[in-house]
Amino acid sequence: MIVFFGPAGAGKSVQGQILAARHGWRWLSAGQLLRDTHDGELIHRMQSGELVPVETINGLMGEALNKAKDINGVILDGYPRQLEQAKWLIESRSHHGKDVKLVIVLEVPRDEILERLRVRGRVDDTPEAIDKRLSIYRGEIYPMLNYLNDNGVPIVHMSGVGTVGQVHDEIERELVSRGIVEGVK
Repeated sequence: MIVFFGPAGAGKSVQGQILAARHGWRWLSAGQLLRDTHDGELIHRMQSGELVPVETINGLMGEALNKAKDINGVILDGYPRQLEQAKWLIESRSHHGKDVKLVIVLEVPRDEILERLRVRGRVDDTPEAIDKRLSIYRGEIYPMLNYLNDNGVPIVHMSGVGTVGQVHDEIERELVSRGIVEGVK
């Protein structure tokens, strides 16, 4: 399992979907799982930049991971977002059968994020919600990274700036160098 971290607009979804398509893996987006619930309260919380209850997202992710048990590779996008979620992911691996092989943290400056999200034009991408999500992200990422590192999960920080292809090539090189995928011959 590969986990993508990065603020909204860092390119997690695009890169995750490309990797999934290229390698026949399953892409699981926490945001998409929440939107697919069609639960008005959850969607409102997400649109305002708030985090949804830990139990709710853990339950949705657990169901999705169980459905992906027979898939060779899984990419998590936007999950975990809180320390409790990271703990659940590591502690529940006996249930879903997936180890975290690598965490990729996509680093993108705020101005670039604001521009990307303006172009994306999703309803929950208001400047206020974006700043709220960035603040929450900054407060939550370091405890999660420390916990994952303490549990032997490799973590790499990469620039998310450049063309989609340039960023993807960097990610692929990292996966090859770690033996997660084979290089092109």
